[in-house]
Amino acid sequence: MEASVADDLFKTVPTSNYLGLFGGGQPNLRKTADFLEFKKNDVARATDIPVHSVRFDARIPAEARERLTEIATVCELVAQHFQGDIAKTALWFKVANPLLGNLSPRDQIRLGRYRKVLKFVLQAQDASRRSG
Repeated sequence: MEASVADDLFKTVPTSNYLGLFGGGQPNLRKTADFLEFKKNDVARATDIPVHSVRFDARIPAEARERLTEIATVCELVAQHFQGDIAKTALWFKVANPLLGNLSPRDQIRLGRYRKVLKFVLQAQDASRRSG
């Protein structure tokens, strides 16, 4: 397998844990929500579950766990881009971005559009890798 094919295959998994969202092989779902400053209503909307089902323990609905894991992954990929600078990473999620319809990445995720943010981040990784 060529190096670039391998890079493409594994690029969706962060190589770092700068934000501390992953530990012991399990995502810290509450810490993920806290990093994005999500309230229960935001988590419900982002994961498409009823607000009364939002919880951060073993009884969290499977689809919410999966979605929050994917969101944590996006957060860590961005932190990786900023070489672990947590302040810059947090700012990137909060600032309106013209490439995301003038919404912040945080708002895109809150609205359930995390896949759009992930696609944007992966495209930026590719462009950075090609130019660097």
